[in-house]
Amino acid sequence: MGAAANPALAAGGATAVPRHVGIIMDGNGRWAAARGLPRALGHKAGAEAARRAIEAAAEAGIGWLTLFAFSSENWRRPPDEVQDLTLLMRHYLNTEVARLVREGVRLRVIGERERFGPELVRAIERAEAATASGTRLNLNVALSYGGRAEIASAAREIARRVAAGELDADAVDERMFGGFLGTAGMPDPDLIIRTSGEQRISNFLLWQAAYAEFVFQDVLWPDYGAAHLADAVTEFSRRDRRFGARAA
Repeated sequence: MGAAANPALAAGGATAVPRHVGIIMDGNGRWAAARGLPRALGHKAGAEAARRAIEAAAEAGIGWLTLFAFSSENWRRPPDEVQDLTLLMRHYLNTEVARLVREGVRLRVIGERERFGPELVRAIERAEAATASGTRLNLNVALSYGGRAEIASAAREIARRVAAGELDADAVDERMFGGFLGTAGMPDPDLIIRTSGEQRISNFLLWQAAYAEFVFQDVLWPDYGAAHLADAVTEFSRRDRRFGARAA
């Protein structure tokens, strides 16, 4: 990853670096349309932006980064676009794993990976296994992911265990419930960023984002770089995070 792309961020220009950052990567299609390019090239440019964001997060000392790459609603897009996205994900897994290993990045995929078919599932499993020893940055990629579906899945599993007598219903609290989510064992996000100027959460980390700070940036995702991440972290550092407590 080399030298820090933004020295102020890496060297402590921001006074508080979030432990976990989630990014809703939005704007690939609009970026391509503005240039008269196919949407597939917008997604390819978005993959390059993801690489820059991963590098910048690692340089900044952010421990966890979750990228919203493909939502459960994205399956409603035209089949050719879904196929282009699937091929791009497969290409990324085949070409980037060695870089992730070299740079100490651990990859995990959350979401309904099985919907992509056995070939991509195997590629995901190989990438997760190859990067399992990475400690510099924990990278989560949300694929076929939806916050509501994740919560419903957790509720079903808890109900099944209660019905089977394996779990006491009275023992189910927020901490236990979180252990049935795809992010079990991970810290909740401190900061969630959305690009492209849109200001909504779009079913991303609904449970986990209960006390996250939100930063909305008016930049299309393929143009995203280390300076944009630095701006978001700087804004985060200005926030007074009270977690429901009264101000002093």
